[in-house]
Amino acid sequence: MTDSFLYTTPVDPRAAPLIEALTWEYTTRYGDYFGEPGEEMRRYPAELFAPPHGNFLLLTRNGAAIAGGAFKRYDEQTAELKRVWTHIDLRRQGLARKVLAELELQAARQGYNRLYLTTGFRQPEAAGLYLNNGYTALFDTSVDPEVHGTLPFEKDISTLTLELGSHLLERKAS
Repeated sequence: MTDSFLYTTPVDPRAAPLIEALTWEYTTRYGDYFGEPGEEMRRYPAELFAPPHGNFLLLTRNGAAIAGGAFKRYDEQTAELKRVWTHIDLRRQGLARKVLAELELQAARQGYNRLYLTTGFRQPEAAGLYLNNGYTALFDTSVDPEVHGTLPFEKDISTLTLELGSHLLERKAS
């Protein structure tokens, strides 16, 4: 059982299971609360998740997508994480944490210093993932999450960006 990251695009056929499952999950959790079911997955064109401003990755096992995520440019210094997902049968194994760590590294490699994201109020496991991995809640965590609708988070990755930059400079110098 070998897991590996594959940088690709949301239109890659290997990404289809991720997109379909995430669409199903949003639909079953929210129905039409945020608009037409499935609309969220069509909101952003695939080009936004492509370098130099974005990226899209799959975590694959034996060639099949088991988890994934993406980011797009939010502003000059900030990448916005989107589409972080783990196959429903493989949850609670740390796969989302692996995807999150890889997305953070890639965003830093692409020069971002900050990450921003939102998750829905009916995704407490996602909120827990972000809180347990150094993200700051940009909302009042002491009230019912449904009051907020979407739950924004941020994380400063400037130290990571600086570390990666220093390693690149060291390699060029040697």
